[in-house]
Amino acid sequence: MKTEFKARFLQHLNQKRQDKGFTLIELLVVIIIIGILSAIALPSFLNQANKAKQSEAKQYAGSMNRAQQAGFAENGKFVGFVPALGLGIKTQTQNYKYSIAPAATQAEPTLATTTTAVGNIAHGQSNVLKSYIGAVALIAQGGADKTSTAVLCESTAAGVGLPAGPADAADITAENIKCNNTSWTIVSK
Repeated sequence: MKTEFKARFLQHLNQKRQDKGFTLIELLVVIIIIGILSAIALPSFLNQANKAKQSEAKQYAGSMNRAQQAGFAENGKFVGFVPALGLGIKTQTQNYKYSIAPAATQAEPTLATTTTAVGNIAHGQSNVLKSYIGAVALIAQGGADKTSTAVLCESTAAGVGLPAGPADAADITAENIKCNNTSWTIVSK
């Protein structure tokens, strides 16, 4: 029995050496599975890259809104020139161009001509990026007192054209400020 066991064991080892490697079918199955998984994951990955770029615009427009509110509290007018906000942000980056509407006049390059509303615009430099506008307006708060209120609006689709001013993206009334429902959605208020 011992020799029969040894013979079978040697036969098993010999066959095991011949079974090394993968068959062509096994390799094709693995390649197909990897292809399907990458086809599912790639669009999601690309979308995350755009969201990361859009977070820059959300941060900058939100900061511009807060600076406008502080500027109005100090000067009684909204700031009309991005560098005059004192935030240290560039007016144009690789992904976005930043501006203020209504813009400052030549006579007063740092203050906007309006004391009722101002729009802080972040316009995407690419057709895959959404635009943002932060609107700051004076809103009546119970009686004759008015306070500056801000809203940050996001375009519903990427590549939306640049709004001319805060009224194009936000509905501003004496009592409320909100995003225009047709092409802009609220990000924060």
